[in-house]
Amino acid sequence: MNIRSVISYIVLCLGGIAANAADGSTAYNFLDVTSSSHIYGLGGVNISIIEDDINVIDQNPALLGPEIEKQMGVDYMRYLGESNFAGVRYGMAAGDHGAWAAGIKYFGYGSMKSADETGVVTGTFSPKDICFSASYSHDITGYLRGGITLKGIYSSYDKYSAFAVATDLGLNYFDDERDLSLSFVVANLGGQLKRFNETYDRLPVDVRLGFTKGLGSIPFRISVTAWNLTKWSLPYVDVGDGTSVAFEKKESFASNLFRHLVFAAEYAPSDRFYVGVGYNYKIRTDMSTYSRSFLSGFSACAGVNVSRFGVGVAIAQPHTGATTFMLNLNMRLYEF
Repeated sequence: MNIRSVISYIVLCLGGIAANAADGSTAYNFLDVTSSSHIYGLGGVNISIIEDDINVIDQNPALLGPEIEKQMGVDYMRYLGESNFAGVRYGMAAGDHGAWAAGIKYFGYGSMKSADETGVVTGTFSPKDICFSASYSHDITGYLRGGITLKGIYSSYDKYSAFAVATDLGLNYFDDERDLSLSFVVANLGGQLKRFNETYDRLPVDVRLGFTKGLGSIPFRISVTAWNLTKWSLPYVDVGDGTSVAFEKKESFASNLFRHLVFAAEYAPSDRFYVGVGYNYKIRTDMSTYSRSFLSGFSACAGVNVSRFGVGVAIAQPHTGATTFMLNLNMRLYEF
């Protein structure tokens, strides 16, 4: 089977949960899929949320710290058809001001038929992506922390395989007294060391800014995340009410602005419980050529911490044919 056909299928599988899926055909859109149910329920992108959960470092290595000591996080998502995403991550303190973590993420896209150049089916294969990661962070000041994640990415699609390396760089400023968190991330810097064929597949390099603020005496906090900042123009095709075959290209200032922003709100009355919602306008507009529902672009999450464990769940419906669920389990092994 042609490698471009396989990549197109995987991009379709990722659909609205991959940040840059509609911005170009690349085999590495899966790098934009978060492994945190908390973040997934807050719109899929959040680099500034402060939480005692190792899974949230997935999108910003600067959120890793010595407070995440001997934690193990496990995540699982069931998506379109036979697609399954799963991962595990473990972290430890490195002195009083640093920490490290290592993890692996697996993306399986079900079974596909394999065919030769004449179209004769020769069997089946299961395309998959695997991402190995190692992260390190260190306090720069009492308020500022920096972090780096190195990633090795292996992909196997039928008779084709590839290997790439990538780096995430992050900064986080956190003022506990003001309950204010500000973050900056450069994600997916790198490239392919081994290509599928003679064509080079780019990585979804991105620059992101994040803001999270608690609302004083009431147990709410809000987040705004700006992403896809390497490219201002993010036009999309609108099919309207579906009664016309003519598509309308949308690229106004307001449309571009909101496609760069993700909004989220949380209610967290204690350290043991939270519930949150998110809105991602880009996901909603990316789904305009599919069977978009009223809930497209919205997501929700909830989590509880009991004894040595934390459990988080998230749900979203990018389009009517895909209601997605994500489950996280966080284990504080130092308490055992």
